[in-house]
Amino acid sequence: MTLPLTPSRFKRGALPSPRHRLAAACPHVATTPTPPQWLWKPTQLSFWGNAVDGDCVTAEEAFAKGCGPAGVFITDATVQAWATKNNVLNGADLTQVLDLMQSGGFPQGASVYDDGPFVSVDWTNAALLQNAIAQGPVKIGIAADQLENAVPDPPADGWFATGFAQDSNEDHCVSLCGYGSIAWLAAQLGGTFSGPEDTPAYALFTWDSIGIIDVPSLVAICSEAWLRKPTTVIAAQGAL
Repeated sequence: MTLPLTPSRFKRGALPSPRHRLAAACPHVATTPTPPQWLWKPTQLSFWGNAVDGDCVTAEEAFAKGCGPAGVFITDATVQAWATKNNVLNGADLTQVLDLMQSGGFPQGASVYDDGPFVSVDWTNAALLQNAIAQGPVKIGIAADQLENAVPDPPADGWFATGFAQDSNEDHCVSLCGYGSIAWLAAQLGGTFSGPEDTPAYALFTWDSIGIIDVPSLVAICSEAWLRKPTTVIAAQGAL
């Protein structure tokens, strides 16, 4: 299905996941300790095609594959070819791509980079969401109108998203990749914040950058959240 793109500085491309998938999803349960602060930060970022195509749901998968000690940089060409082959280059819901990535992920080099099974995450429960993020980047669907105004053009790490109003018009997919105080996250990402330094916040990847969003703003624009367990499954190309 192709989603008409919203006129904007940046492309989007997410559709809300079907309600029956949300209702039937297995929820994330915290079974491991949660570190006080955390950040997944790949050594290399990209738009992964989302500057020109509405492939945000697939671009987020490429970002996630770069996280962790064994992270790999998935090329833009690989992302574009995968999204084109699977008919998700200009519009997809999150569960659609999560399903596809389990059985036939990104083929690059001698390997295929798949997803593990996924569970839903309650983004309104800070303890559960932080526990999930510490296990892997959390894929979320959001309404992006307010977020777009927070991201500089050209994008650069360390931007801030605060003071958002409620908006349930989901049209974009991003990745929550960290949490902690605004001061701690700003120190990791190179931003400078003039407000209360102990304000709880999340690190958020979108559009070739990682920025910081405060908790009320995240809750105001988020409509769904998913944790892959594990984030990446590596298989040899051609393996049965």
